[in-house]
Amino acid sequence: MGEPAPLVVAYDVGSVSPAEIAVGVAGLAPVVFLLPRSPHVRTLRPVLAELGRVVQSTGSAQQDAVLVRRLAPAGVLTFSENLLRVTAGLAHALGLPHHTPEVAEVLTDKYRQRQRLRAAGVDAVACHLVPDAAAWEEALAAVGLPAVVKPVRGQGSRGTFAVHDRAEAERLRSRLFTDPGESWVVEQLLSGQPGGPFGDYVSVETATDPHGTRVLAVTGKHPLTPPFRETGQFWPAALTPDHTAAVSDLAVRAVTALGVTTGICHTEIKLTPHGPRIIEVNGRLGGHLNELSRRACGVDLVRTAALLALGAAPPPAPAPPDRVFFQFNGLAPDSPCHLRALTGADEIRSLEGITGYRPYVRPGDHLSGGVGSTFMDLLTGDAPDHSAMVDLLDQALPLLRYEFTDGATTWTVSPQRARTDDTAQRTPAPITDKAVEDASVTPRPDPRQSLNSGRV
Repeated sequence: MGEPAPLVVAYDVGSVSPAEIAVGVAGLAPVVFLLPRSPHVRTLRPVLAELGRVVQSTGSAQQDAVLVRRLAPAGVLTFSENLLRVTAGLAHALGLPHHTPEVAEVLTDKYRQRQRLRAAGVDAVACHLVPDAAAWEEALAAVGLPAVVKPVRGQGSRGTFAVHDRAEAERLRSRLFTDPGESWVVEQLLSGQPGGPFGDYVSVETATDPHGTRVLAVTGKHPLTPPFRETGQFWPAALTPDHTAAVSDLAVRAVTALGVTTGICHTEIKLTPHGPRIIEVNGRLGGHLNELSRRACGVDLVRTAALLALGAAPPPAPAPPDRVFFQFNGLAPDSPCHLRALTGADEIRSLEGITGYRPYVRPGDHLSGGVGSTFMDLLTGDAPDHSAMVDLLDQALPLLRYEFTDGATTWTVSPQRARTDDTAQRTPAPITDKAVEDASVTPRPDPRQSLNSGRV
C-alpha cells in the first residue's frame, strides 16, 4: 500500500504555530510544508523539518504548481495572510478545495473587499482608494473626517492610523507616500459603542463548505491600545443573545457576498450605536483562536480547517463555554528599542485562574517599533464570568515588568488594559517602517513544546 496523499501547508508567519498544525492534522494526512524564503521560515525550518516534510517554494506560481502537483496532495492550506493568494493559485491549478484566486484577491485587498460588500448590500462603510499622493485630497473629500487610513494589503494593524482633522491629515500625508509600491485606503472611521472594560468590536469565525456557512465562535476583544493595537481576546464575547445573533448573521452574509465557498474565515465586526458594521474579513483562521478553542471547548480549529481543505465534513460547531476563557498580549513599544529584561513570569503563573504565560521575546532582542500589534508575550487563563476575568487581569498584569532601552534612556513598564474610550487618539503615531510587521520580532519559543506560539 502506498503512502497516503499529503496535505500541503504553505507556511510562514501566521495565525498558528508549526506544532498546532502537526497536532491538528495528525491522523488525517502527512504534512508537507511549502516554504517561502523569509526570516521567520529560516529560523523555524529545523523545527518544521522534524514535524513534516519541507519543500522550498521556487517563488514562481507556475513552477510551484508543477512542484506541488508531483506531490499528488489531497489538499492545500495556509494560515498565513501573505500566502493566501499563493495557496489559492495552487489549489486552482490542482483542482483542490480552497478560496478561488479571485476570492483570495478580494479577501486580501481592503478596497476591493469594501466594494464587494457595498455592491451586495451587506455593509456600506465609505472607502476610497489612494494609489499615490495625488489621490489623497480626493479621498479625504469623498470619505470625510474622521477617517482611518490603512494599507490596501496588511494585517496586525500595520500602518493603520486615525485622522480626525486637517492638521493630522497633512502630517500623515507627508509620511505615507515614501514608497511608490504601497497603496492605501481611506475609510470612514467607525465609532464604537462604549464597552467599559471590553473592546467595542468582536470577531466571528466561520466555516464554509458546499452545505453552506456556519458560525464556529464569536470572540470578544480587550480594548484596543491607540491607535488600533490589539491586546487579546476572550470567549464567549460579552454580548446578549440578540447581539450575538446579529453579528453572526452579518459575518455569514459578508463571507457569502465575497464569494467564499470553502474554508475558515475570520471576520472582525465593530459594535456601533447603530448596529454591527464590518471592519474586515480575513480568509483564514484568526490569530491565537486555535489555542483559545482547544482550551475553551476542546475543539481543534486547525483540524477543522484541514478537513475543509481535504474536502471532508467538519465537526459540528462547538458550544459556547460556560466559563470565560481569555488571552492577553503585552505590546512592544511603538518606538525602536531593545528589551533588557522581562520579570514577573513566575509570579503571574502562580495566580489561580492563570493557565499559562509564554514570552515571545528575549532580553537583548531588538524591537523595531511602529503602530502594528507586535506582541511581547501571551498570557492565558479562565474565570467564572467576564467581571472576574477583568479582576484577574488587573491583579496579574502589574506583576509583569518589561525593561527597555533605546540607548539613551532605560525605562520599565507593565502591560495594561486599555478602556474603549482610550482609542480615540487625537494624534497619529509616527510612522517608522511601512513594513514594520515584517521587521518585527518573530516569536522564538520552541513550537514543539507549546501550542501558544502563533501570531495574529
